[in-house]
Amino acid sequence: MVLLIFIFGLAIGSFINAAVFSLRENKSLVFDRSRCPKCGHVLSWYELIPILSFLIQLGRCRACKQKISWQYPIVEFTSGLLFIFIYSNLQPPTSNLQSWYLLLVFSALLFIFVFDLKYYIIPNRVLYPLIVIVLLCNLFAFPLAENLYRLLAAAAAAGFFLTLYLVSGGKWIGFGDVKFGIFMGLFLGWPIVLSALFLSYLLGALIGGFLMFFGGKTLKSQVPFGPFLISGTLTTYFYGQRIIEWYLMLLK
Repeated sequence: MVLLIFIFGLAIGSFINAAVFSLRENKSLVFDRSRCPKCGHVLSWYELIPILSFLIQLGRCRACKQKISWQYPIVEFTSGLLFIFIYSNLQPPTSNLQSWYLLLVFSALLFIFVFDLKYYIIPNRVLYPLIVIVLLCNLFAFPLAENLYRLLAAAAAAGFFLTLYLVSGGKWIGFGDVKFGIFMGLFLGWPIVLSALFLSYLLGALIGGFLMFFGGKTLKSQVPFGPFLISGTLTTYFYGQRIIEWYLMLLK
């Protein structure tokens, strides 16, 4: 079962790679064939096998012999590992419908992760539907009181980011982060969203400091914040309650 889930994750990772390219180039995933981004060569099915095609072709296009970006196998492999991680951390009485819901949400988050990392923007065409899906699922899955708490969490997270955005004039964070805060609150709820915000900024500070020290970045260098928000969201969804309990124990 784990192997099948990993292979399924690889396939979703391949789809994410194609979707990132299609969205950036404003192409259709349905009607436009996958092509080499450098020479336009139309890729055959055996050139689209996740990871395996990259290894067989030694990381080069069969037509123009130009190097293929390492993004493709890395995203595919990461997606496979992500699917295994989600499957391994699902606890009873998780239903099959809930499992598919989580795989959909985290696949969309992986797409946003890659897109923001490459192009420094959180795409509305993915984020807006994701917010709607989470909101609708919350309405069917939780009682009214829990939904109110999740709306409170969404308002708190988005309000926090909106304050930073307005105070800095958009220099500290982008407006896409404000909208992502709505998703975080709806998906994680209150007070778990606070843990996600803390982890996101902690990761941002650690990796930002590493890049400044070793990568030649400065305080004025632009670094996408979406990947940190997504990493914080993933970690908090599965371990957020434990993190909060651990923190409260430290305060005693």
